[in-house]
This record gives sequence, structure tokens and C-alpha cells, in this order.
Amino acid sequence: MSATARLLLAALATALLLGGTAPAAATPPRGPATPDIVDTTRHGGRAVALTFDDGPDPRNTPRLLDVLRAHHVKAVFCLWGDHVREHPWLVRRIVAEGHTLCNHSLHHDDLSTASPHAIRADLLATSAAIRAAVPHARIPYFRAPYGAWGQTPEVAASLGMQPLGWRLAVGDWDPPGTDVLVERLLSGLEPRAVVLLHDGGGDRAQTVDAVARVVPRLRAEGWHFGLPSPPGRG
Repeated sequence: MSATARLLLAALATALLLGGTAPAAATPPRGPATPDIVDTTRHGGRAVALTFDDGPDPRNTPRLLDVLRAHHVKAVFCLWGDHVREHPWLVRRIVAEGHTLCNHSLHHDDLSTASPHAIRADLLATSAAIRAAVPHARIPYFRAPYGAWGQTPEVAASLGMQPLGWRLAVGDWDPPGTDVLVERLLSGLEPRAVVLLHDGGGDRAQTVDAVARVVPRLRAEGWHFGLPSPPGRG
């Protein structure tokens, strides 16, 4: 049995354990990674890519996954390695529900002054933690903690991960209230934007509530949800 077949069977089994059927997974990006930091969607028009950092978190990630599943939205989850080790079952659920994975470092350290050797060790350890939860998982993106890139884009690309930036950050790491987050999302959004949000690293209940309010409104206004530009299209 191929590695891809084993991963699909694992995703199906996880979905069944969760009490439902396995949804169609988002098509994973393919192609050689480049050091270019992508911050736009792969498709044009009124497209938006939702990305969530610092999870998985046992309080917020399940609620967020419920919201995304209810509205048939696929997103990118930028995983903090320490949290992956603590909550591997959540990584399995993220994959089973068809979302895309991103390496967000092992300890969420500022890697902007780290050597290529140290960066490589960190990214490899993070990917290993993810694959300990989901064997053969594809991890097509890397996002630097704090957006502090240094030499991380070159190292990430050498490991097959496209550096992932953003066009819109709504500042949900310091929760300003759900109404404020909704307003920031609606007023700051532009076509093809990659949006930076958080499902971990603190209390992200306001973020989940804002996403639940904004997604149906954007759908009604003709927006669609996709993935960032794939590797090779920086």
C-alpha cells in the first residue's frame, strides 16, 4: 500500500471516530518550494485564505474546526511543535477534515538571528512531531514565528516548505473583542489576501466567534475560500 493510501485510510478512520464521514481534502499544493514569501491565494477574484497560528489548542481548535466544517471552509493550520506533542489527536482531526498543515517551529522562538544549521534542526524537529501524530503528513508551508524571517525562507525552501506570509493580520493575539475583530476582517480584506489568525497561544474564543460571523457574510457577498499560492509560485 502506498504512503498516500495509508494517509487517506488514517484520515478516514479518524473521521469515523469523530462521528462523521471523511470530507474531501483540499488539494495540497505541489511543486518545488522557493524562498519567496507567499501572501496571496492560488486563485484570483474574491478569494481569501484563512490561516491559523500557534495551535493546536484543546479549547479553541475543536470549536474552530466545527465552524469551518459547518461552512465547508478549508484553512491552513500553522502548528507549534510543542503543542503538537501535547495534543496529537487534534492534528489528526485537522488532517482528517481536509485542512492543510504548516510548520510554525518547535518552541515558537524568534529564529531571525539563528544559523541555517539551527533553523534546519528546529524545522525538522517540528515536522517530525507533526508526522509522529500523522505519519506521512504533507507540510507544504512554513511560517516564521512573529514574522521574523532571517534565513528561515531559504532553509524552509530547501526542506520543501514554502514560506507563508500574510496580507491581513487583525491583531487577535491581543483580543480586542469579537466586534472589533469582525470589523477588522471586513474592512481590511482585499481580494486574494492570506489572512493571519490564531487558534492557539492564548484564549482565542473571540477569534472563533469572529470567524463564525464573518464567513457566512463573506459567502453571501460572493467571496470564496481557498489556499495560499503553492510552492514554486512565490
